[in-house]
Amino acid sequence: MRKTVAAIDRKYEGLPEPAAPPKSAAPVFIEELLSGQVVETAHGKHFECEKLYARHERHGSFDVSDLIALPVDQLEQLSGGALRDSHPTKWAFLDTETTGLAGGSGTYAFLVGIGSIGEEGFRVRQFFMRDYSEEASMLSAIAAFLSRFDVLITYNGRTYDAPLLETRFTMNRARTPFTRLEHVDLLHGARRLFSLRLKNCRLVNLENEILGVERDEDIPGELIPYCFFEYVRTRRALRLVPVFVHNAIDILSLACLTGVIPNAFRDPEGVRLQHGADLLGLARWLLAAGRAEEAHRMMRRAVDLGLPDVHLFRTLYETGRLEKKLGMEAASVATFIDLTLSPNAYRGRAWEELAMHYERREKNLAMALECTRAAREIEDSGSLQGRELRLRARMERTGRQPKLKLAGPRLR
Repeated sequence: MRKTVAAIDRKYEGLPEPAAPPKSAAPVFIEELLSGQVVETAHGKHFECEKLYARHERHGSFDVSDLIALPVDQLEQLSGGALRDSHPTKWAFLDTETTGLAGGSGTYAFLVGIGSIGEEGFRVRQFFMRDYSEEASMLSAIAAFLSRFDVLITYNGRTYDAPLLETRFTMNRARTPFTRLEHVDLLHGARRLFSLRLKNCRLVNLENEILGVERDEDIPGELIPYCFFEYVRTRRALRLVPVFVHNAIDILSLACLTGVIPNAFRDPEGVRLQHGADLLGLARWLLAAGRAEEAHRMMRRAVDLGLPDVHLFRTLYETGRLEKKLGMEAASVATFIDLTLSPNAYRGRAWEELAMHYERREKNLAMALECTRAAREIEDSGSLQGRELRLRARMERTGRQPKLKLAGPRLR
């Protein structure tokens, strides 16, 4: 050990002494960098700022001026019928920036942004606690601000943002303002519409794919907690400014997507979706809501627009089943025949559906038997074996001999 240390000393002998570390930079408070004000409440002080996106501005492909013109029943379906008559000026769009993603009593929402629609455009008011001691004041101001709204709109807020803030209100022995607000979480509608096409339905991904928004030099989400911790430690706010920008853009994107996603479910016939997979997602959404006829039209539009094989054959099978349920027998048979013309995972099921049709509806036992045999060649099962035995027995009772092959070309 002594020899090793001596060798290191000889290596650096005669070199100049390292320069003394620079003195810590002077504090730069957030109120010095952003146009806002320090607000005093009965619980202390905190910082607030506000940004207006004027009516003439665009956010990607969406006009800010279109927000005020959204219909009062825009959120009816997403809210389960609770919001049949809610004016856009009564909607609050909320997003938080937090000290971590784990949740629980140890996670703070240090920045809370709330967007609102007005005649002048779209406003985002941001509430910021400059230190942990300012949380009570910030929460008090948020509760007062939310009192003017009837609806809370978030993105994954039902799972994360709202429970987190409710915990913070409880920890501060304050009453939560969310109990009286009708909460609409846009994430669920987004997943129904776009999950078949997009790898993930994160808000930043949707704003790029659906709204056409490209963020320049956006701060990565995983660095946001670090920026707050650094500010609390050093009082240098330069790294925090991009966090405010990130939060404001998130809220504006949330508002613009509220003009796109609920409208697809509200008016499917007039929707302008450009991808078959999105139309298929809408069709399944409508079907789950009991709107079968509209769902059928969307499925047909999706097939016509084009679907990858991974979705196409299942969609054709679902379409045929839906047509059968709606009494569209000729269309249903044509759809199932289409499915039998090429190898796919639903080919055997299509033959079985055709067998049931010919047996029950057309009373054509020979054709039903042939379809059953075709289904068995692809994927045999006990039910198909029983069907073939039953058909052969019925044909024998009626004096008909089952043929191995039908006259004329086989359907396959």
